[in-house]
Amino acid sequence: MYRTKTNGELRLANVGEVVTLAGWVQRTRKMGGMTFIDLRDRYGITQIVFNNEVDASLCDKANHVGREWVLQVRGTVAERESKNANMPTGDIEIIAAELNVLSRSEVPPFTIEDNTDGGDDLRMKYRYLDLRRAAVRRNLELRHQMAILIRNFLDSKDFIEVETPILIGSTPEGARDFVVPSRMNPGQFYALPQSPQTLKQLLMVAGFDRYFQIAKCFRDEDLRADRQPEFTQIDCEMSFVEQDDVLEIFEDMARHLFKRVRGVDLPSPLRRMTWHDAMRLYGSDKPDLRFGMTFVELMDTLKGSGTFPVFDNAAYIGGICVPGCADYSRKQLDQLTEWVKRPQIGASGLVYIKYNSDGTVKSSIDKFYTPEVLQAVKQATGASDGDLVLILCGDNANKTRVQLSTLRLEMGDRLGLRDKNRFECLWIVDFPLFEWSDEEQRLMATHHPFTLPNPEDIPLLDEHPERVRAVAYDFVCNGVEVGGGSLRIHDGELQAKMFKILGFTPERAMAQFGFLINAFKYGAPPHAGLAFGFDRFVSIMAGLDSIRDCIAFPKNNSGRDVMLDAPSEIDDSQLDELNLIIKK
Repeated sequence: MYRTKTNGELRLANVGEVVTLAGWVQRTRKMGGMTFIDLRDRYGITQIVFNNEVDASLCDKANHVGREWVLQVRGTVAERESKNANMPTGDIEIIAAELNVLSRSEVPPFTIEDNTDGGDDLRMKYRYLDLRRAAVRRNLELRHQMAILIRNFLDSKDFIEVETPILIGSTPEGARDFVVPSRMNPGQFYALPQSPQTLKQLLMVAGFDRYFQIAKCFRDEDLRADRQPEFTQIDCEMSFVEQDDVLEIFEDMARHLFKRVRGVDLPSPLRRMTWHDAMRLYGSDKPDLRFGMTFVELMDTLKGSGTFPVFDNAAYIGGICVPGCADYSRKQLDQLTEWVKRPQIGASGLVYIKYNSDGTVKSSIDKFYTPEVLQAVKQATGASDGDLVLILCGDNANKTRVQLSTLRLEMGDRLGLRDKNRFECLWIVDFPLFEWSDEEQRLMATHHPFTLPNPEDIPLLDEHPERVRAVAYDFVCNGVEVGGGSLRIHDGELQAKMFKILGFTPERAMAQFGFLINAFKYGAPPHAGLAFGFDRFVSIMAGLDSIRDCIAFPKNNSGRDVMLDAPSEIDDSQLDELNLIIKK
């Protein structure tokens, strides 16, 4: 065999043993007549010692070894004179007796160390080298650990893992599908699943009352830090359950994962917040509760003075109290004003009120309002001396709340309040069933067309569908939507009404979802589901800013795999086989 031990397992108890190791050269050092090689594999690093006085030819061979060469070394475990407390194997070293070069390496394009000099694009191009870094490897080990914990937990709750197809039919709503041409069916296309939504509902009709799958999903949408064109879901569905049943089980799963992976005890039960309250207090349906700065509406306090038209004409005026920041300079406030006016945020300006520690007040609107009004703002926002109040307004309340939400998160970052080692989880419930699409000029399903309306609101479907709540829920952690789901419609008449509101003719609904509509004619149980974003869950546990670092071979922000140079053009012969013509 190539090795008898790994590079991470030898300790003082192994002193005197003759072992064979194999791995990559992390670094070499020469000191007098000694040469030291740090040999690395997935399990750790072991120091190998070559002594010129003991074996000059072997030492000379070691002197010609380069970084990332693959070696096999045989030698005796010895106690180190100069121990390294930063390495698990830092108490021992190997006195080499034999060295075999298994593979040479060119000079790597970046250093294979935690603090590498490689930029994102370079590391993505040579991802197989980037994966050698311990920091990246630990993310994949964590992913593996979480997958096992999830499978074992769900198995203990009587869930059965069922694989569903990757080549399916295209369905409307949601993001764009990735499509795959069919050679055997000219002019026709498969779609890659955005999720196994309808398939897991069919499994409920089939009687598999507790299903799960760690499923690959695909969405052709613009990318950001927590999105990839292909991603992984912990996809689950249950029959004969209500909302509380679903939330209880998956709270338990989250609690199990946080305890086993991070040693964190989540509260029981988790907090629940309605969508309406989340938007009112945080301007987001995925609020970060690691810090305060909740929104305070200031319409009654600031609108209608007749002295400041910007506020008098606003549909919404809201503020946040930023603790301890009254000492912000005029330059800092001007920079913050320019920051909120960037196109990505789109605010028209920023109003500030500084409640100084000496009791004085300084504001960008103090010439428009009396000291009594500014004190009323102080009381409304709960500000204290030394605090800073930041205010935004606009002619669209929801849009302004979103802008204020972005400002709140920015101030949380600036004050170091978004600690990655602190976890605040909650459920967001009572989402609207529909949302208005300016692009489509129609109501669209907030989640998907199979979401159950709140039974209390079903009478509103005909006249006021925009006021109907969904029996839907999202699991949010540290400002990230980690998972979400809903109770499903299992009544054919209610599903037909849902399709009608969404603009489907009966013929189109049957063409797109006939398989599900027909299945429901044969006894569909009440059912519900939830899907966690596995990549997002791992990235939160690992304290990452992007899900890319917990995916073995991710795409860049343009959806390209720069390592494989994909997507790429295909030969004309393949296009002919698929009956495709590319417009130039």
